[in-house]
Amino acid sequence: MSAVSDQLLVAAILAYLVAMVCHAAEYAFGVRGPVARVAAAPARELVAVGAASPAEPAPPAPAAEPAPPAPPPVRDRARLAGRVAVAVTVLGVLAHLGCLVTRGVAAGRVPWGNMYEFVLAVTFVGATAWLVVLARRPALRHLGLFVALTEVVLLGIAGMVLYTKVEPLVAALNSYWLKVHVTAAVLASGTFLVGFVAGAMYLVRAGYEQGKRSFPYTLGPRVPRAEALERLTFRLHAFAFPIWTFAVIAGAIWAEAAWGRYWGWDPKETWAFISWVVYAGYLHARATPSVRRSTATWIAVLGWATMMMNLFGVNLFFTGLHSYAGLD
Repeated sequence: MSAVSDQLLVAAILAYLVAMVCHAAEYAFGVRGPVARVAAAPARELVAVGAASPAEPAPPAPAAEPAPPAPPPVRDRARLAGRVAVAVTVLGVLAHLGCLVTRGVAAGRVPWGNMYEFVLAVTFVGATAWLVVLARRPALRHLGLFVALTEVVLLGIAGMVLYTKVEPLVAALNSYWLKVHVTAAVLASGTFLVGFVAGAMYLVRAGYEQGKRSFPYTLGPRVPRAEALERLTFRLHAFAFPIWTFAVIAGAIWAEAAWGRYWGWDPKETWAFISWVVYAGYLHARATPSVRRSTATWIAVLGWATMMMNLFGVNLFFTGLHSYAGLD
């Protein structure tokens, strides 16, 4: 079963990779997208958006001519690539679920007892949350490119850097609190992942609408409207924050049962609290009318950075009571 889990992980990564390529194809070759509008615009129309050249006088207005017949409707085959991307994402999520289930069967426990398994679980929740968002808001499909990219990167790191063989739980983790505390942390982290993608793309789109043309703002026309992205960012964080709060509280209760104290400023406890403070700051800023939406969203992006520090930095570079990465 452990070997099957490893093979399903590869299948999930490949599925997300194919989805990413199909989303990119829809961006580049769709006849209705912003890339297509720029590619199909006549040269004279593109010059008109800038300042008029003083060396060349404006051409005289052409005489009125009868309007040419409307061209036959063009089938946007690239939209098919977008639908394929969604279908392949669903297959990737199913393979992802199979990877987790077979890993749990092989270990005889819940499959989030070390850093590798935790990343698998968080990315699965993130991909599932994205499909739920997509089912409710099909217009946000273009965001799938960046969700798939995030999934490929995190799962690739998990498979190549964090992978550990199936082993029994260490004594400190052999508790029913593992199912309560870590499950809540997984659900919150996976939702924060999609919220981070939406927030980052909102900042790109908002910057483009303000006239910024350097990278990454050049991606602005290729993502949904800023207003829709900002609302999605807020709703995802508003959903995940109470779950993260419960995860922190449950972890404190578990710490008292395991180590005889609720809080000891262990590195992971400290960074979990830092993440909680930053996300609380985001929600407070988002609810304050005097705070710009872009400023509040930058706080949310900073929150995801603290989550990554808690996941990778603490486990790899610090030593504490929560050192359960399983790496040598």
